[in-house]
Amino acid sequence: MRFIFEQIRVGGDRNFGYLLGDREAREGMLIDPSFAPESLVARAEAQKLRITHILNTHGHSDHSNGNTAAKALTGAPVVGGPGHPGLVDRVLRNGDRIPFGCYHLLAWHVPGHYHDHLAFLIEEMAAGITGDLLFVGKVGGTESDADACTEWDSLQRLLRDWPEHITIWLGHDYGARPSSTLAWERETNPFLRCENVEAFIRLKTQWAGFKAEHGLK
Repeated sequence: MRFIFEQIRVGGDRNFGYLLGDREAREGMLIDPSFAPESLVARAEAQKLRITHILNTHGHSDHSNGNTAAKALTGAPVVGGPGHPGLVDRVLRNGDRIPFGCYHLLAWHVPGHYHDHLAFLIEEMAAGITGDLLFVGKVGGTESDADACTEWDSLQRLLRDWPEHITIWLGHDYGARPSSTLAWERETNPFLRCENVEAFIRLKTQWAGFKAEHGLK
């Protein structure tokens, strides 16, 4: 019971926020407080956690619009990725680690959906938070073929370097389930089954028809 992990529905477009903590150290952090920072802070208070960091997976407003309120409620610094468009107290680079008690959050810079996008790996608990990079059965939207190529490279890095058995936790409840595993997505996610980046981009352009043909959400 030492490790605390809560996936919290925070409104918006089926957004998820997260509370992570170490019960014995009484330290925790918030990820993407979004539309309901008060709800995440209330859960931290119920768990008797002092919030040490407020993190964003990326700077899109539906993930970062709760930063100011969360900081006012907790006094914790706001942390984002390279080029985050909002006010942040610290910029995380690829490979940076943030401790909370005896646990560590490892940052991965995974641009594509957005230039500052981070994914977080909780190494001690074999769990990853993928934000809007990877969902259950799909991936994050991109604005151009160049962004799609960048997203493909970011996804390939996770497939290569993250343990297959880890659970993944998402930025939105867009799929058939609110979480998955990397191994499951490797086998069932149409975008991760693409043979190359050209097929990946082609699937993005044909996604609406592909979903209708296969009865996907």
